[in-house]
Amino acid sequence: MAYFDAASAAPLHPVARQALSASLDEGWADPARLYREGRKARMLLDAAREAAAEAVGCRPDEVVFTPSGTRAVHMGVAGALAGRRRVGRHLIVSSVEHSSVLHSAEAFEADGGTVTRVAVDRAGAVDPAGYAAALRADTALACLQSANHEVGTVQPVAEAAEVCRAAGVPLLVDAAQSLGWGPVEGDWSLLAASAHKWGGPSGVGLLVVRKGVRFAAQGPVDERESGRAPGFENIPAIVAAVASLRAVRVEAAQEAVRLRGLTERIRARVPELVPDVEVVGDAVRRLPGIVTFSCLYVDGEALLHELDRAGFSVSSGSSCTSSTLTPSHVLKAMGVLSEGNVRVSLPPGTAEADVERFLEVLPGAVAGVRDKLGAPAPVTRGGPRELLVDSLGKRCPIPVIELAKVFGQVPVGGTVRVLSDDEAARLDIPAWCEMRGQEYVGEEPAERGTAYLVRRVS
Repeated sequence: MAYFDAASAAPLHPVARQALSASLDEGWADPARLYREGRKARMLLDAAREAAAEAVGCRPDEVVFTPSGTRAVHMGVAGALAGRRRVGRHLIVSSVEHSSVLHSAEAFEADGGTVTRVAVDRAGAVDPAGYAAALRADTALACLQSANHEVGTVQPVAEAAEVCRAAGVPLLVDAAQSLGWGPVEGDWSLLAASAHKWGGPSGVGLLVVRKGVRFAAQGPVDERESGRAPGFENIPAIVAAVASLRAVRVEAAQEAVRLRGLTERIRARVPELVPDVEVVGDAVRRLPGIVTFSCLYVDGEALLHELDRAGFSVSSGSSCTSSTLTPSHVLKAMGVLSEGNVRVSLPPGTAEADVERFLEVLPGAVAGVRDKLGAPAPVTRGGPRELLVDSLGKRCPIPVIELAKVFGQVPVGGTVRVLSDDEAARLDIPAWCEMRGQEYVGEEPAERGTAYLVRRVS
């Protein structure tokens, strides 16, 4: 089985396994106690904190270990907002942040705060000018991921941090996807990360709060982790997490070159091997191991099952694979095709032969799913100047498939009106038009759902 979902969780690094096993015998006691066993545990915890600080590029007393990366984000956002409450109650985030950041923003709004969500371009990147424009006198905090978890696009953190610093606003960086590849550049103020993203054990997060940043921990506070992460520290897991971070960093430069070559091969060959595919994300400013593409006329869940049967573990941002039946907020913010979405995220050590076998298997898997869904063959004959496609009650990718089936029946200049009540259609029909070189006229309200108008131009 080829595991291609490292962006969700990387396989446990051998060094993490060794460190975890070794520290189980030394790190079980309470590090706050003064007896021998407690001192041993404290020494392990202190050494891990120093090593983590070196990897991040900060002071050891700025590092806090949390029960997860999500908890690190929640604690960091809540604490920074509370610490600067006198300044105001305005938060800035990008529209493609991880759900942990967006959920924190939603909770802040529910509590009376205001949130500005900065848009991204079609590659998924923010413009630092967007952060500059969003800043207000009452802005308490800004958040920006170092790299996107779904499409791999690297964000301009250093430039955004400079803009925020000039305005006196702290910037919290979600570095979960990038920290294993290197420290985050720029004059950021807070940072959160998660060990299972770089091959450490799950259940360990990092929260870094720079000295001088106003911060008020929320909820019950005890004496552990500077009062910012209450509860008994899982010292063996922390030691393993930091040991694996140091290990992957040693390998990072060489492995990044190798994985980047493999993902560039996928980016180039998938459109050659599979028709009607859109490769998404920035082609240059991207993480080494992530490549994402979307296939027209494909049910994302069905495709993932086909690839799983063929021996490949991949993930998807397709609405078809979601219990909510709404497209990924990342793909939606980018304005790219969401149906048939596949994210390939290669862990360090991925064999070139596995990538080649994936490229051999993919065309047949996509073709099989398209056949089952009745995907269209090209039609070029003339017909009525306007057609109505009723796709009410049908989910992705059926509305687009039905559009494509009849589109060749209208002459150049003719229009097709697609009725749909699926949220994904608002994203996928314009994306189909762009891929096909046809004109997306816009949408109109309908008695049920929405009418999407498409004009044939060629």
